[in-house]
Amino acid sequence: MTRPNFPSAHHTVFPGLGLLAASLSAVFLAGCATTECPPCAPEKPVAIQIIKPLKPANWSDLPGWSDDKTLVEAFPAQLQSCNALGKKPTWQEACTAAKALSDSQRKDPSALRAYYQKHYKPYQLVQNDGAGNGLFTGYYEPLLQGAKEQNGKARYPIYGTPPDLLTIELGDLFPELKGKRVRGRLADGNKVIPYWTREQIEANPTRMHAKTLAWVDDAIELFFLQIQGSGRVQMPDGSRLRVGYADQNGQPYQSIGSVLIKQGALTKDTASMQGIQNWARNNPAKVQSLLNANPSYVFFRILPTDPNNPDAGPPGALGVPLTPGRSIAIDPRATPLGAPVWLDTTYPNSNKPMQRLVLAQDTGGAIKGAVRADFFWGFGAEAGKEAGRMKQSGQMWALLPPAAVPADKVRD
Repeated sequence: MTRPNFPSAHHTVFPGLGLLAASLSAVFLAGCATTECPPCAPEKPVAIQIIKPLKPANWSDLPGWSDDKTLVEAFPAQLQSCNALGKKPTWQEACTAAKALSDSQRKDPSALRAYYQKHYKPYQLVQNDGAGNGLFTGYYEPLLQGAKEQNGKARYPIYGTPPDLLTIELGDLFPELKGKRVRGRLADGNKVIPYWTREQIEANPTRMHAKTLAWVDDAIELFFLQIQGSGRVQMPDGSRLRVGYADQNGQPYQSIGSVLIKQGALTKDTASMQGIQNWARNNPAKVQSLLNANPSYVFFRILPTDPNNPDAGPPGALGVPLTPGRSIAIDPRATPLGAPVWLDTTYPNSNKPMQRLVLAQDTGGAIKGAVRADFFWGFGAEAGKEAGRMKQSGQMWALLPPAAVPADKVRD
């Protein structure tokens, strides 16, 4: 995603902000500013102004809304959203009603459809020009092979957040820059300068003084872990360590797929995640040079594992576990985080319809625009296969309680 905007990301403010104000503009213009966590797709995010993205709709406008199966399968994810939103006054009534449904009602499509039609109103997400079509990509939680200590195979480190990495919220100084931040480090004379690039980190990692959380045996898999934002590391004893996004070096993201296309090594059709992985395995001596073309670098933290549900998805920006096939990452400027969303698209590389209820439970740096979503496929190789192939067109509708509808975002 790159990856999703996890709520645990270290958005700490450096206590000496007043002394740094003079240098912030220089840092911002120098390209060390980032407004989100790392990108969730292999495309460089583009700043898009969103104007009135919600168009009132009717339930009959939602293709496949009468499908019996999809509502039942999605309802556990709905309850997860309500765990985060239920205490908000604008969502309280809808979430209280959701939790009050009996087990039999939760398995009854008619009862669930009646619940949504009573407590929500549908709004089609539209682009600024009123167009309803947009782009849907996919992401997943990978499994890497590794160890807690470096060895002959596990040679590539997963780093925690370096202690000298500064994250400065510009909105604390300039209200018009709310939501924007810069990352950097202090140089001589208390001057803030951009943090080390990927190439600089790889060349001399000890100067970061970052803790190594684990070691893995494949550099390209580690790179894609940074793009996905969370994953699991299989240890030699069979145990697994779960890691998730903690912070990023503030450098701009560069798609290595685009680099390979420019070099003529891959075509636009073959520059998928799988295509890049295959190229890396066939060109091991060129891998580090390719990775260095992307100056962005992601740092991780260890994620706890629920002993009662060890296979639960990683936490998304909403703060609840993601549900495979039912959670999406969205642009929260258009789609309220936590909202149910009706998706009308197709399965990866096919014309097979995918019409289902999903929940907007995550965000991502490359997920920009009103009709834009990243579909969470789940954990492991098969999920990764589907996520890597997904680049579909489609439409989406946000389902919102009347009290939660942002009036300034509704189109006349």
